[in-house]
Amino acid sequence: MQTKNTTENQPKNRWLSYIADGLLSGLMIGIGGVVSLSCENRYLGAFLFSLGLFCIIHFQYGLYTGKVGYILDRDLPYLAETGVTLLANAAGAAFAAALVRLTRFASLVPVQGLDVTLTERAQTTIQTKMDDSLLSAFVLAFFCGILMFTAVEGSRKSREANNGIAGIFAVVMPIMVFILCGFNHCIADMFYYFLAGCPAPTRAVLYLLVVIFGNLVGGICIPFLKRFSNNPL
Repeated sequence: MQTKNTTENQPKNRWLSYIADGLLSGLMIGIGGVVSLSCENRYLGAFLFSLGLFCIIHFQYGLYTGKVGYILDRDLPYLAETGVTLLANAAGAAFAAALVRLTRFASLVPVQGLDVTLTERAQTTIQTKMDDSLLSAFVLAFFCGILMFTAVEGSRKSREANNGIAGIFAVVMPIMVFILCGFNHCIADMFYYFLAGCPAPTRAVLYLLVVIFGNLVGGICIPFLKRFSNNPL
């Protein structure tokens, strides 16, 4: 009788697990960014971008904006886990952007229906964001944080209710809204920044720190206010 390799069931190093899952999330956000930039129709681009988060939730990868909404109810090690996840997400997004820049789609093939390449479109996108005021960047990141928590928590509740259709809508709708509204998502913006060739690094660091903090505040907004509600999460 053939036995299954028991090493598959042995627990892995948890920090290595956080890094691996964080890298995968960064890659998936990068793929979502590519398809979004590749679509002439912004509604279709926003819809297809949601595939990234759907895979992240479904396959249990690790995403900073998905984890940060739960820090109020967790311990200090969870804060460290969230920080490691953020760094791994950034590395994954940078790796995805570096790979795309090696392809013909980055600088040779125009986006269908538009007279620009992916790199040029990413440059326009990130430059517009970095030229914004820091207060505006924070507010737009705050709204994105709310939507990201809504997507993750909505998916969790849908799984508990064994409602797959609701789970899909819980993920797709908030992601489409934040893309169409132009809200700031720190990992997606990192991908656009690296794809654009890393312009104005000093300004970019300041902008991204503000967006990271805005995503955090938006992510904890709902669970914090729900502490005072008769209808808790």
